[in-house]
Amino acid sequence: MTRVPVQPEVLRWACERAGYDVAHFAKHMPQLAAWVRREKQPTFKQLEELAKRTHTPFGYLFLPKPPDERLPVPDYRTVADTAKARPSADLLDTLYTMQRRQMWLRESLVERGVEPLVFVASARLADEPDAVGREMRRVLGLQDGWAAEVRTWQDAVSALRYAIMQLGVMAVINGVVGNNTHRPLSVKEFRGFALTDPYAPLIFVNGADAKSAQMFTLAHELAHIWLGKEGISGFEALTPDGGDVENWCNRAAAELLLPARELRACWEKIRQEASPFETLARMFKVSPVVACRRSLDLDLIDRSTFFDFYERYVERECTGDTTSRGGDFYNNQNTRIGKLFATQVLRAAMEGRIGFKEAYDLTGLHGGTLQEYAKRLGVALP
Repeated sequence: MTRVPVQPEVLRWACERAGYDVAHFAKHMPQLAAWVRREKQPTFKQLEELAKRTHTPFGYLFLPKPPDERLPVPDYRTVADTAKARPSADLLDTLYTMQRRQMWLRESLVERGVEPLVFVASARLADEPDAVGREMRRVLGLQDGWAAEVRTWQDAVSALRYAIMQLGVMAVINGVVGNNTHRPLSVKEFRGFALTDPYAPLIFVNGADAKSAQMFTLAHELAHIWLGKEGISGFEALTPDGGDVENWCNRAAAELLLPARELRACWEKIRQEASPFETLARMFKVSPVVACRRSLDLDLIDRSTFFDFYERYVERECTGDTTSRGGDFYNNQNTRIGKLFATQVLRAAMEGRIGFKEAYDLTGLHGGTLQEYAKRLGVALP
């Protein structure tokens, strides 16, 4: 039986990359601790198991030292130059999957002669974000008071996501890596990200987040598309010091979801209520902290009021329902994969432009599962 020399620091890195220490994985692989102490060496099969358990590319385990894995897109989660921890395997795998889907769809659309989307990168930081927010709302076809007319936050998220997809933007909401419910995405690590492209722009929203927060993330990432600035976003950007790009996107998203004219019109009626920001949240289907931040931007409250509320809100914040638990599996695929992308892949497979193995890899669905999903989308596979 062939033993393989590996570096202990690489083994520790693989465990930590997955969010745990060596002791955690040693419960399932007792010899792991001995490998780290250089008392024994693993076999290829044992290393394959470790790679699978830690979600680490197999080849990485043979490196002389841990790789410096960096995000493949700009990181807008940093506040006041505070460095973030290295990205998790869950975040990286999600980003890589979305980038691959975007690249494939872009190539497919270009080959078919589809025209680029004119709104992508149509705005600049020098533009007034409120004006861009109103333009986004117009292009999306959202009428005044639309959010108050839908019953739940889930309905509002679905309506906004549908309007975004109608523009040709892939809008994915998922709370896990692919369909693996054992790999939940952390809201503390990120809320969403945008991948800009004139043919196949993509928005990803962390579905483990509360529905009210997902609303703002959808609008915020759409602002990134409009601005042509791809990157990953986090919760801290809701404070007034989130950086030029994040502040701009927050302002545009806020005008999209909470138009200044509508908010000012109702503020005088609710300002004396015990929980005015919760009232605004229900009206516009956003989170209370977003409503509070918007009130600050419009000078309806001062900074001390905002930060007092913000700190209390963060302390009690908890996530809502997730797209990763319960529900119909195939309905979940509409948010995890998206009809726009899935339909394009299925048609390419039907026309013989790609093989079914590639269709499986692109969608994360295999065999009869892909067949059933295609059937529900109205695409009859051979």
